[in-house]
Amino acid sequence: MAVWVILPTYNEAQNLEAVVQGVREALPHARVLVVDDASTDGTGALAESLGADVLHRPCKAGLGRAYAAGFATALAAGAELVIEMDADLSHDPADLPRLVAAAEAGADLVLGSRYVAGGGVEDWDVKRRVLSRWGCGYARRVLGVQVRDLTGGFKCFRAATLQEIDATGAGAQGYAFQVELTWRALSLGLVVVEVPIRFRERRLGDSKMSARIALEAAWRVPALRFGPRRWRPLGDPPPAADAVMHEG
Repeated sequence: MAVWVILPTYNEAQNLEAVVQGVREALPHARVLVVDDASTDGTGALAESLGADVLHRPCKAGLGRAYAAGFATALAAGAELVIEMDADLSHDPADLPRLVAAAEAGADLVLGSRYVAGGGVEDWDVKRRVLSRWGCGYARRVLGVQVRDLTGGFKCFRAATLQEIDATGAGAQGYAFQVELTWRALSLGLVVVEVPIRFRERRLGDSKMSARIALEAAWRVPALRFGPRRWRPLGDPPPAADAVMHEG
């Protein structure tokens, strides 16, 4: 199947070569799309030198918008499976074949899960572990779903799933964006499968986590469950990204 791996980046030059190489070793036939939000450390130029497809965006506009632009680009190019993963090596590229295998076996959405048997996190302090567990538990209770890892960002979508859930029209960013996409799939009765992964804390560069991202998740989760459903009809264009595409 035609597989695209989307890597959103902002100042990830220290990690990019290793993660692109890891993706290519794990999935030799996949296309790697780097969606760069105007990095100031040369990430975009490095991605081009590595032969990746690169979507250059004019400013730092948030994770959700970066993925929306990447999804739209991959779907327009004929992708059959689209994978989202972090560019900081928190997600192990060696896990990619297992996510793809689960999608090829029939799952509409595959989640790389830290919180099912066999999964876990490494190098987190107690505060980070408690916050992550609390966030996932909060989202599960409010939404009334059984999925264990709602906030994770290591996912494999079928192209039809992205279209059916209108992934390019999701309004959230950060953790809330990840929750929203999975919630949309579950609410439509699509098959969502969790595959255990080990999540590792980044070794190089700075975390993009912020209090604003956490607060957004806190109010957006109940809005997903109890608010009006405002998905754009299929076929509507995604919000303009003003991005420039460089094909590797």
